[in-house]
Amino acid sequence: MFGIFTKNGGFYFLKILKGKPLAESRGEVLYGNSFLQWFSEEAKRVRGDAVLHGSKRDVRQLFIKQPVGVAALITPWNFPLAMLTRKAGAALAAGCCVVIKPAEDTPLTALAFAKITEKAKLPPGVVNVVTCSREQTPAVGELLCTSSKVKKVSFTGSTAVGKDGGTNKRNGV
Repeated sequence: MFGIFTKNGGFYFLKILKGKPLAESRGEVLYGNSFLQWFSEEAKRVRGDAVLHGSKRDVRQLFIKQPVGVAALITPWNFPLAMLTRKAGAALAAGCCVVIKPAEDTPLTALAFAKITEKAKLPPGVVNVVTCSREQTPAVGELLCTSSKVKKVSFTGSTAVGKDGGTNKRNGV
């Protein structure tokens, strides 16, 4: 899937968007691609496993791997592509739909990723992007973190943003 981004000037996209040197942009694109490649290979091995209990020979445990539901992915500005693919790769490989909330400084990276998933023929609604202004970020973050429709939240950012963004209001965080 991510070969589409590298073939269509993804290195230059990050250079222009973030002002990164071309070598660093190339590194982030290849690093981001490596997450998608790794998780896509792991998705082939998602199956239920029967395991003998360590201390009781007559007990067998069955592990069923299944999607948990919608995952909200809140990403930082400094590595907008690498952190996005690290989060989205895992969620998509597990069969979860994602709602990506990129940093307000780098929304185009997430929008480009969503466009790439369309070109890769992922069904509509599997990858969603919510952008907003800096002023709206706390409210949007809180909504994503407290919505009963969102089953998992992945947040990378500062402690201050995590506290203000609603991640501290979610059960289990």
